[in-house]
Amino acid sequence: MSAGPENLSPTARGAMLYDASRCGQPDERLFERDHWRARGALEEASGGRGTVAFVREGGRRWVLRHYRRGGLVARLLGDHYLWTGAGCTRAFREWRLLQELHAAGLSVPAPVAARYQRRGLFYRADLITEELPTRLTLAQALQRGSLDAATWRAVGACVGLLHRRGVHHADLNAHNLLLGAGGRVYVLDFDRGRIRARGAWEQAVLERLHRSLRKVSAGLPDGRFDDACWQTLLAGMEDA
Repeated sequence: MSAGPENLSPTARGAMLYDASRCGQPDERLFERDHWRARGALEEASGGRGTVAFVREGGRRWVLRHYRRGGLVARLLGDHYLWTGAGCTRAFREWRLLQELHAAGLSVPAPVAARYQRRGLFYRADLITEELPTRLTLAQALQRGSLDAATWRAVGACVGLLHRRGVHHADLNAHNLLLGAGGRVYVLDFDRGRIRARGAWEQAVLERLHRSLRKVSAGLPDGRFDDACWQTLLAGMEDA
């Protein structure tokens, strides 16, 4: 499988990066929620920072994401990031990484288009990806009930495949892993992700995922997530 062509178009305040095979010749309205809302094609997502929405119109099944900071810095900068060049923008970096990973056959969203809008020393950014065939996160699945060993092994195999290819996910957690039909596991949100030489960072990623699973399972019935589940996940990484 090969990556689609990368197209770059300037805009009044920045630029768009896109794959014409997925969106044709786009204009900036594709990134505007009001455009899709007026067409009755927008579904707002709840939770998080309110940065994600879904487009469902004709053959389009897209996810719109506006980059917004979290934590204390969000009070100061909100959705603004320091400008260090087009290739360093959050949207362009994630689009290019997703294009590479999707072309390699990994279970990640296909990138459609990305844009940045620059204003002085700062910029704002947006990303459009194709919607995956499931929205069921690992966290949601644990809320519903216990997962069998095959599912935990599949989660581990998915993570193991990323690491085997040197893909460093910057925030791997129970909300960024989706469970699909036939035991397939998908990975979301590669903001700040990168490909790098294998090393100690892999253990740090696993520790972050472990903390997330412990957090989302706190207060749930016994057995939803325990050491046996974690060890099965780790064993599944060897299947990658």
